Parts: sequence; C-alpha cells; structure tokens
Amino acid sequence: MCHVPFGGLPFQTLPGAKFILLQEADVHVFRVFHSRNVIRKLLGTKFFCKWENHHVFFTDTELLFRNVSSTYVRDQWLHSLFWKRTMLRHQMSLSRTEGCDILMKELKSLVDLALSTPLQGESIFKIPLSIVSSFMKKNQKQLPRFSRETVISIMAPLLENASPSDEICEFLCWHCKESPGSHVVVNVLPSIVQRILKHSVDFGKHPKRRRLVQAYIQALYFQSDNVEGVQDFVRSVHGPVSLCPHPRLMCNLVSTSLAAVYSLFEEKKRCRAENFSNVLGDTLSWESRHQCFLAVFQTIASFEDWRLGLAKLLQPIPFHPDALKCRQFTKNFQPVIEEICKDSRCEVHITLLGIRDGKDGWFEIYSPRGDDDDGELWSLILKQLLGCCCGRKRFLHILNKHLEPCMLRALQEDEICQKALSTIVEMDVVQNLNTKLQIIATLQSTPSGREQYAALCQREMHLREFQQKEGPRKLVLPPKSTDSDLQHLLSSGPFGNLEWLSLAFTKITSVSAEHLIKLPSLRYLSLWSTQFDDSGVMLISEHLYKLEVLNLCETQVTDKGLITLSNLKNLQKLNLNSTSLSSQTFEQLKTKLPALEECDIRYTDAW
Repeated sequence: MCHVPFGGLPFQTLPGAKFILLQEADVHVFRVFHSRNVIRKLLGTKFFCKWENHHVFFTDTELLFRNVSSTYVRDQWLHSLFWKRTMLRHQMSLSRTEGCDILMKELKSLVDLALSTPLQGESIFKIPLSIVSSFMKKNQKQLPRFSRETVISIMAPLLENASPSDEICEFLCWHCKESPGSHVVVNVLPSIVQRILKHSVDFGKHPKRRRLVQAYIQALYFQSDNVEGVQDFVRSVHGPVSLCPHPRLMCNLVSTSLAAVYSLFEEKKRCRAENFSNVLGDTLSWESRHQCFLAVFQTIASFEDWRLGLAKLLQPIPFHPDALKCRQFTKNFQPVIEEICKDSRCEVHITLLGIRDGKDGWFEIYSPRGDDDDGELWSLILKQLLGCCCGRKRFLHILNKHLEPCMLRALQEDEICQKALSTIVEMDVVQNLNTKLQIIATLQSTPSGREQYAALCQREMHLREFQQKEGPRKLVLPPKSTDSDLQHLLSSGPFGNLEWLSLAFTKITSVSAEHLIKLPSLRYLSLWSTQFDDSGVMLISEHLYKLEVLNLCETQVTDKGLITLSNLKNLQKLNLNSTSLSSQTFEQLKTKLPALEECDIRYTDAW
C-alpha cells in the first residue's frame, strides 16, 4: 500500500508533467507470498512470480491501491488520491467554518490547488466550482459587500476556465444589481461574461447564465448612465480585427438581448394589468434597461461581418407584439434597420422583407402610418430594394400592397416613391384600371412627378417601336462586344421578331439584362463565356418566359441565381457546363422544369 501524507503533494514529480484525474483503471499487481513454510517460500521465488490484472475503482471513501509497474500511472494514482482527499477536506471545512477570514483562506487554498495541480480535465475546475456553489447557496445573503467582492476575485480564475453553476450565476447577478459600479463588475466580470458568450451553446438549458449577461449589460449602462459602456463592451468582445474569431458570440449576444427586451415588455404589460401607476413611477428605470439592450443591437449592426447573421436573426421579427406597437421602440430601433438597409450585399438587405409570403417584414413594420412618422427610413428601404438584385418584379408585387403610403409620399415629392409608382405602371403590375389611373394622377400632381411620368411615356413609346413585329429573327454579336455595344445595337431599330440571340464570348455583363428582357419573342439565348452573374439570371427569369434554350456555360452564376430558372416553364435545353451548380439545386430544377429535355452539367458539382 502507498501512504499519502496530509501536508502538500505526495512527492515531487517531473516539472511540467500533466495527469488526468482517475476514477477507475486497470493495474498490474504482483502477488507476494509470506514465507511461513517451505512451500510458501518456493512459491515466492522469482521462478514463480506472477503479475495479475486488477480493475480498481477510485471513490471518495475507499481505494485499493498497490504498486504498479509504470511510473506515470503511479504518479497519476497518487495525485488523484491527493486531489480527492483535499477536495473532501475543503468541502467539510467550508460547510463548518463561519469566520470570514478563515473562509477566504479556505477558498484561496481551494482555487490555488485547482490552478497548480498537474491533473487536467473539466472536472478539475468543475469540482471546486461545485464546492463554491454549495457555499454560495448557503451564505449568499449573509456576506457583506467587501467579502462578496473578495469571493468573486478569488474564484475568478476558475470561471475563466469553466462555466459558472446556477448558484454562482445567481450570486454574480445579484451582485451586479446590488453594486453595479463595484470594482469586480468593472475589472473582474468582463472576462467571465466574455467566456459565457464565447462558449455557451444553448441558453435554453442554462437560463441563469443568460440572466447574468443581462445583469452585467445593465450594470455597464448604469455605471456611466449612457450607452457608451455597453457599446465599448460589445466592441471589445468582437475584437480589433475585421472578422470576429468566435462564431457563437454574436448569436449569444442577440439571443440575450432579444430575451431581455421580451421580458421588459412582459414586465410592463404585467405591471399595467396590476397597477398602472407603478409603471409610471418606474418609467426611467424601464427606459434605461430598454435602451441598454437596443445599444447592443446597434453596435452589432455596425460590424460588417456580424450584419448578415444579425439580419437573418431579425428577419422573423422576434420581438414582443407590444414592442412593435410601441412608437418609441421602433424609433430607437431605426439605426439597426438603417445599417442593414445600407449594406450593399443583397443577402443582407433582402432580409428586410418577410421571411415568407404573407409574413410581414421590417419593410411593412416601417411603412408610414400617417402619424408623426415621416417615412424616411421606409423610403430608404424602398430605394435599396428597387435597385438590388433580389428580383425587382417580385418586389413590385409586394409593393402593390403599399400603394396608399407610397402615393402619399409621392404627393410630398418623394422622388423614390414617384419612381416606384412609375415602375409599377411600366411593369404593368397593377391590373385594376382605376388604380392605375389614380397612380398616374398622383404622378401628375407634382412637378417632379410630371417629369417621371413624361419619362415613362417616352420609354413606353420607344418600347412599342422597339417591339414592333419587324427586324431580324436571328442575331449574333461579335466577340469582345460590350454592354454599350449591345445597347447601341438594340436601339437602332425594331427587334420584335428576334427569336435567336447569341452573345457568346463577349464582354456582356448582367447590366445588359435590362435590355434583354425587352425582347418579347426571344426563345434562344446564348451567354456562353460572358460575365453574366446571378443578378442578370434572376432578372431574365422574371421576364423571358418564352425561352426554350439557354446557354450559361462558363458564366459566374451560382445556386442563388440558378434556382430562379424554375420560373422558365418552357425551357427545353439548358447548358450549365463549368458553373457553380450544386447537386441539390440541379435536383430542384429537374423537378420544377417539366419541359426540360436536355441539361449539360459537366464539370459541376452535380456531374
């Protein structure tokens, strides 16, 4: 048997050696016979030496331990034994000791052992934290403020390596509310909260960790009575680089803030139901808490690498119904939506529309309501969505439901809304004649609107001339032709009969899609080895319904644009050779294109 002394480590080991805390293991045991008689003496000679395998269970109360052949395994068992015994001693001491000084010394000794032991693993930090949690549960309210801060400072190194338990979260949350400007909140808690945000996978399983983050954010706000402290914290967790290295951080910040805003409006609703005067008396406190979490959203939206993820999380409008009815909330939330709107990436600003058909999005939320809302943000969203590559005709059908606010702002000489109304008439989105006449009357009511309508009439006249049933049926553009060459060619005469057009090996880009969609009889289109991308493919998919043959070989199109080809129900032959087509998109196209007879997918992922 090995004897382990009670003071310090059992023996000196090689510097830098690390071990795993053992719970059970197989060891080799050598049986030694006492030489009571001649037979025993013979059995104990080296010729009859025998090693036996034993499976040893290492519990808190007992251990059968014999010499082992490996020095490493021996050290591992001895350190594990020392660890178990010391943890048990600290647990008993903390449960019995009442003096603050002695308690602090015991806690300090416990933490020092966890940091200095050569044992490794999650349990090395979790076991001391569970002991501290039991101590917190018993003495949380009894400790004075100075002792609370000392306890937090002592156990902070453990919390930088392991997540806090529910009891510790409650203790830290209570301290944040009781002393938001204390030393530990300013200097100790940031690293603990950052670790929670970086490593938490599901706050639904650990709601008290989320409450700790919320309490800490509120403490930051109350320290300076403004949002600068909150903004500085969010910037610090993102880091100085352009791309945040922690993928969970933004999602956890958003989910924490969403839950906080929801709880605030539930609290307000409950207080109004019970006693309306209490809500009025606590307005400043409620407004401050509400504002600090809006500052989190605003700061997240300022980072380009976080903006896409934030936009997708906000697209389903995950706020309390009372929040969307609250004029103050929607007004304070405008900077977040504005940042999303100004992002040039289509996948970002398209999230301002509903997540699915029939579902309201931020575009509907910020639609002018006729009160003190000036509608500037709505016009900005309208401008971005009209000019983006998300599919203009589809968006115009959505805008058709908002004709009333659009015409109201057009009467106020909003040029963006006037352009939108002009485009609705030009694209023939509105079928009702009276509505169309009302739109025309709205445009003619202001000087700028009359200019828009005059330009519309000019384009309509040119379009009728362009689409007259004259001109060639087949046209091939010379190699290295540009967008301006195509525009100049198409403006030279009528092309209403053009059915076959080859732009192969030219420098044509998606800019020319605006002119291609005006060819009503086009059935064959070759864009082989051009600079066409997703935006151009999405546009022609909305208008050239008569297309039967389309060649996109060696173009820059991806799944995002190719999936929209499902609108071309008459498509019979499709060449996607050497594109970024995936097998999943190809399977969807085969299902949604009933007339498709031939599809070249060589040198793609679907091949």
